[in-house]
Amino acid sequence: MNEFLKSTDVIDWRHPEVVARARSLASGCKEPTEIARRCFEWVRDEIRHSLDHGLQPVTCSASEVLKVGSGFCYAKSHLLAALLRANGIPAALCYQRLSCNDDGTEFCLHDLNAIHLQDVGWYRVDARGNRADVDAQFTPPSERLAFQLNSTGEADLPGLFADPLPVVVVALTSHSTANDLCKHLPDLEAST
Repeated sequence: MNEFLKSTDVIDWRHPEVVARARSLASGCKEPTEIARRCFEWVRDEIRHSLDHGLQPVTCSASEVLKVGSGFCYAKSHLLAALLRANGIPAALCYQRLSCNDDGTEFCLHDLNAIHLQDVGWYRVDARGNRADVDAQFTPPSERLAFQLNSTGEADLPGLFADPLPVVVVALTSHSTANDLCKHLPDLEAST
């Protein structure tokens, strides 16, 4: 479980501003599940999804996402993992492979989190941000994710990851605008 509590270059929860935000979100909470809910809802609602809001900065590390206030699903997941870990709650990254269009010819990875809750075990949440067609919620033990797998080729990638997949980090650090990143979204076959 220790690997899901560590601070890394991307999930940099030891950064002073990340620690301060984590402590602020945990203030007054009595249970880890309450802290997890607050962290999830804060990232989902307060950190803007780049595409939904037409924002161009591309962020990667948790501290960068917190400073800029926006990011793609990948970056938002990095921040949520950092806030949870800073509060001593094991957090992992997990991925879905989703169709980018209705004909299933183009795919990309979608990043979400798994939180280890004492009474539930690993519980997946999706802090990408809600909109008219997305209603992700924190309702353990039932999952209420942003996207359902509907098309041929879509899948949940197996496993829980303590660090982001390298293909995700490369994509986020190689493109300086959201428009450019959208042309190069990371993808992996589900069997990888």
